[in-house]
Amino acid sequence: MDIVVRRGEIGAASADVVVLPVFERETWAGSLRRPADRGSRELVSALMRSGDFAGRFLETALLHPVAGRPRRVLVVGLGAREEATPHRLRQAAAVAARRARELGARTLAMPLVADDSIGPERSVQALAEGVMLGPHRFTRYRGEPGPAPLERVQIVVSGAHELSAVRAAADRGAQWGRAVCETRDLANTPGQDLTPEGLAQTALEVARAGGARATVLGVGEMEELGAGAVLAVGRGSIHPPRLIVIERDPGSTRSTASAKAPGATAAPAARPAARARGTAAAPEAATIVLIGKGVTFDTGGISLKPRDSMANMKYDMSGAAAVLGVFAALPSLDLPFSVVGLIPAAENMPGGAAFKPGDVVRAMDGTTIEVTNTDAEGRLLLADALCYARRYRPEVVVDVATLTGAIRLALGPFAAGLFTADDALARELETAAAESGERLWRMPLWSDYTESLRSDVADLVNSAGPEGAASVAASFLARFAKGYRWGHLDVASTAWAPADRPHESRGPTGYGVRLLLTWLEARARRGEPRLPDRSRAQAEPREPPGPRTRAAPRRVTRRRASRPARRR
Repeated sequence: MDIVVRRGEIGAASADVVVLPVFERETWAGSLRRPADRGSRELVSALMRSGDFAGRFLETALLHPVAGRPRRVLVVGLGAREEATPHRLRQAAAVAARRARELGARTLAMPLVADDSIGPERSVQALAEGVMLGPHRFTRYRGEPGPAPLERVQIVVSGAHELSAVRAAADRGAQWGRAVCETRDLANTPGQDLTPEGLAQTALEVARAGGARATVLGVGEMEELGAGAVLAVGRGSIHPPRLIVIERDPGSTRSTASAKAPGATAAPAARPAARARGTAAAPEAATIVLIGKGVTFDTGGISLKPRDSMANMKYDMSGAAAVLGVFAALPSLDLPFSVVGLIPAAENMPGGAAFKPGDVVRAMDGTTIEVTNTDAEGRLLLADALCYARRYRPEVVVDVATLTGAIRLALGPFAAGLFTADDALARELETAAAESGERLWRMPLWSDYTESLRSDVADLVNSAGPEGAASVAASFLARFAKGYRWGHLDVASTAWAPADRPHESRGPTGYGVRLLLTWLEARARRGEPRLPDRSRAQAEPREPPGPRTRAAPRRVTRRRASRPARRR
């Protein structure tokens, strides 16, 4: 879909469907503040006088002018003007685009909604995101995919708005919307077609297209690092686990990722800390690390899930998909800091080599974990990734994971759980959530929850009882998030929509992509993050055991990764 911005009047737009947005309790002319053609004007005026259309939020009416340019006029209610937000505009645009696709339209035109409280750039970005998100459908496996997607959307701007800035915002919105749609498609892909190796291949492709470096660590590399938690989760599957690393420096425009066969490694450039002693180095850029849980299919392992709970477990890599979605859209932002994505990927399957309740696994930092529930595997993957993140000396680490069913019981499908002991970071993420329309609700992370993680035979257990399960899981992760500011997003509640919504169809939602991009953009505007205070160095945990420099990690081959004698 092409989204174009042009200056003019909506009444002169040529499209299969022309959208006229109307605020509640206002005349259509007051809402638009610009003229339409005579035929449309008379029809809309008659509609408003009839009382059949009040402009309530997402209310729609389809009109067919007898004469004039548009074949169809779609009137969309925006609700009360004082309640207008970017997300409400996003939803209204999504409803209009979805209805246009259902009508078989190929082109759509809508005006830039005039509202002083939002501003033209925020408004047009929200509209562009909405027209991408609303009509999106996952049709890869359908014999009859339904109506063809829209080919072209015009956003018509009148007045004295700076057209170049508005166009840049529209382009940004289109990129963000496209990244969310790709994230949804990835989470919708069945486990038969998306293994850890396949997810790694997708990451290499995203890195190549988005100006990043990608490295895929296989079983051998993870053994050297001591990533026993990731290796344990993947042991029962014929598809070996992977640890995927994506790095993007400030101002990156080209990629050095290699899209070779799954399991290949594209060597990243050496980090400044790994340069030879005495060698001059440029100032080190601050780093933000994003971690996404990548369980490509979750049966629960030996602690097998009930049948009814298993069918949708292809979406258990939604956190990983969200991180890839962020990297796909990063070229739309000019960030003064580095961004690193870490994706521990595994398939949690029962089998002769699978890890079992009662096993003790050792994480990358040496912490021993008694496995009491193999269906609490996501936190094991994240534990090793949180340890691995320390080598970047990051300013902030945020992980995204479909971690617990408990968060869905607590919040329903309307908000994700936010866990952090950092009040400032919580405010940043909550502000980004409000702007993006991807809700967060801060949950407790009290020290009391750690009591239930005590083990008689190891440093801690991986799962306790059902009481406070989401906070207990976050407390488990906090044991590994050392030496940096950290936030955890439990998106098991929001990564899957149980029913169609204005901007989401039922199924994977792509939650987290727009929220994280909004957060990164806001930090860039504030000139953050700052480099970590080097005076804290002695208090920071040591880097996990393993090679300190990943400039040339050992290459993984299919033959080695799947050697049956070792059952990796």
